[in-house]
Amino acid sequence: MRITGRHIAIAAGLLAIAGITAWLLIPAPVAVETAVVTKGRFVASVDEDGKTRVRQRYVVATPLAGRLSRIRFKVGDQVQVDDAVATITPSPAPLMDPRTRREVEERLGTAEANLDRAKAVVERARAQSEQANTDLTRARTLAQQGAATTQALERAELAVRLADRDLRAAEFQHHAAEHEISQMRALLARYSKEEGGQPESWNVTAPVAGVVLKVAQESETIVQPGAPLLDIGDARDLEVVVDVLSTAAVEVEPGADVTIDHWGGEGKLTGRVRRVEPAAFTKISTLGVEEQRVNVLVDILSPPERWARLGDAYQVDVQITVFARDDATIVPSGALFRHGEAWNVYVAKDGRAEVRQIELLRRSGRFAAIASGLTPGETVIAYPSDRVAPGARVAQRSR
Repeated sequence: MRITGRHIAIAAGLLAIAGITAWLLIPAPVAVETAVVTKGRFVASVDEDGKTRVRQRYVVATPLAGRLSRIRFKVGDQVQVDDAVATITPSPAPLMDPRTRREVEERLGTAEANLDRAKAVVERARAQSEQANTDLTRARTLAQQGAATTQALERAELAVRLADRDLRAAEFQHHAAEHEISQMRALLARYSKEEGGQPESWNVTAPVAGVVLKVAQESETIVQPGAPLLDIGDARDLEVVVDVLSTAAVEVEPGADVTIDHWGGEGKLTGRVRRVEPAAFTKISTLGVEEQRVNVLVDILSPPERWARLGDAYQVDVQITVFARDDATIVPSGALFRHGEAWNVYVAKDGRAEVRQIELLRRSGRFAAIASGLTPGETVIAYPSDRVAPGARVAQRSR
């Protein structure tokens, strides 16, 4: 058979169609995000919100009950030691209606009459005592002369003792009557408009020098013993309180380095963990889940002039270092996935995905430290989708 140019053209067309069909059947590369494996310092931290707190806070309370005068101090005012921050006066007497007042006045009249009667009884008892002493003197003289019997002398001595007792009893009744009159007059004097003089008062003083942080009671009112009036503290002596999950608090140790961020000023502040409280407490999260939290106390190490505008109960972000390693192999945490019990990553090599088993050293937030399995400079696939498989063609997604 003779091959003509027409035959050659048809064959070439068939080959072109077959090539195009084969090319169309080849799967397109999977668009992926990639990241380069790096080497450097890796730091794992516990990241939580915290708030500042005055280290030494003093609550000034009322030592006794009474009427509290209006407190002149405001939040932010400076106070010195022993400055009078509040004044307490006796509580006003309860109101007395006219009937009760009349009864008190009648009782006062009765008490005055009892006093007059007690005076008469005292005079009578004193006269009887004097007469008994005179009779005793006479009886002793007669007994010495033999003109009186021993029984008469004994009766005279008994009469003297009885007269002395009656005199003392009458004097006691006189004192009681005077005391009752004094009580009635004092009760009426509390409601008399003519009563003068300033009432007794008690000044509540500041135990330390500092700044007023809180005024619990500003207006004049009646207070009971122990009622808080105001809080005083040194606003420059601040610490940071961070409540962390109890599972994370196990890794936090006193002396750990702390980074304080988003505190309102420029740059970051440095701090150090002073104490991890030994007792946890229950807190409801924003999702409504009960969590066991532990307070971690942090000292601010940065110069005070840098955070001079910080105050009590200000919010800050805190990063507590719990693990650090120099010259660590670092990859994004999103590149890791588990297969069975082992950790793996996809390595982008020559346009294809290669699965690689690794040994994980530590994870922290967005990054992870690798002990073995990767070399710095290799490219890994971050957040691989279900389309990524061993040997699949991959291409860097355009950004």
